[in-house]
Amino acid sequence: MSPQRIGAIAYGGADPADDPRWHASGARTRAEYGRWCRHACGMACLQMALDHRDGHAQPLLELLCGCRAYGGYVEHDDGRIKGLYYAPFADYVRAAHGLHAEVHPHLAVADLPGLLADGHLVMASVHKEIRRPELSAPGRGGHLVLLTGHDHGLMRA
Repeated sequence: MSPQRIGAIAYGGADPADDPRWHASGARTRAEYGRWCRHACGMACLQMALDHRDGHAQPLLELLCGCRAYGGYVEHDDGRIKGLYYAPFADYVRAAHGLHAEVHPHLAVADLPGLLADGHLVMASVHKEIRRPELSAPGRGGHLVLLTGHDHGLMRA
């Protein structure tokens, strides 16, 4: 919830539960926030899309809870959290928020400028190294960002 802490959490091993703004997430406890926040980038994208459309959005953990009810996240008995699963997420945002949502498992980067120019918001799976563009990403995916536009093919998130 504190943007200035993202680097310390993502790269420095800081405990996300130590975020002094954890309560703004809608979590009931600091521990609940710490447990779920590393899995909430898709819900942050949804918050931004809803805020763009409506001028406001539900708290992060409230959205996450709604998405869980549709199977967008699965919590295993051993404590592991899996997701965000895109098809249940799309079902959730259509049903609960009236958003148009399509899953494109193999959307080409070349297709993005056209979608964005047509006014679509695109949630894209990227590597967390997107935050440090001077470094090469050692893999694919794992972090979701909301693309809102582009400037001559350079995406805006």
